Amino acid sequence: MESTPAAVSAPELTKVPTHIAIIMDGNGRWARQRGLPRLAGHRAGTENLRRIIRACVEFNIKYLTIYAFSTENWGRPEEEVNGLMAILEEVIDKELDELHREGVRLQHIGRLERLNPTLVEKVKYAVELTRDNDRLILNIAWNYGGRDEIVCAIRKMIEDGIRPEEVTDELVSRYLFTAGIPDPDLIIRTSGEMRISNFLIWQAAYAEWYVTPTLWPDFDREELLKALVDYSRRERRFGRLPTDECCSEV
Repeated sequence: MESTPAAVSAPELTKVPTHIAIIMDGNGRWARQRGLPRLAGHRAGTENLRRIIRACVEFNIKYLTIYAFSTENWGRPEEEVNGLMAILEEVIDKELDELHREGVRLQHIGRLERLNPTLVEKVKYAVELTRDNDRLILNIAWNYGGRDEIVCAIRKMIEDGIRPEEVTDELVSRYLFTAGIPDPDLIIRTSGEMRISNFLIWQAAYAEWYVTPTLWPDFDREELLKALVDYSRRERRFGRLPTDECCSEV
């Protein structure tokens, strides 16, 4: 994982990732610094998502995956969990029509279990309503865990009678929650924590990482641009040698 570089300018952006995934961390600390309850931080983080969606469209990002609620988050205080569920429902109620008009396709990755039936129906409706949009595909990882995803994939393969010799990387990918979605090119984590946090464990095998101390509610267009410029300067190797080394004489 890389630390945040110095501020840079837009002209340095020479290549853009197809798929960005974000661990939106720091809402609680943002609220605490301001003497506010944690849910105020989560609401501020939700408001910030609007800015990042617009910026992704501006920078021609095709896929954006956000880590909104993990399978481990159920262990948080009941008041906070209930508040997060209420925020998700509010976002669907207030933002869905505008997102649809702007050509954003909403997709859910993770489990819908444990959500109340009304919220489940709203999530399904949002996915169905926007399914033909293609300006930006927004994958919301809600009640998602990377290990749980892999366990679910293994169970489905066993149920389908997949033989051991038939199992390949491509087959496993087709059984994941993210089937049909390209692996992330760039994963951003806000708030400075250096952890994967059970996020896209399989899909992140060769992703570039960018970690910034900026808390999620403060991670704006300019902060995203810094991450994109940093990414554009990297050479993705996928386990291979750099081009100049593999072509040089031994």
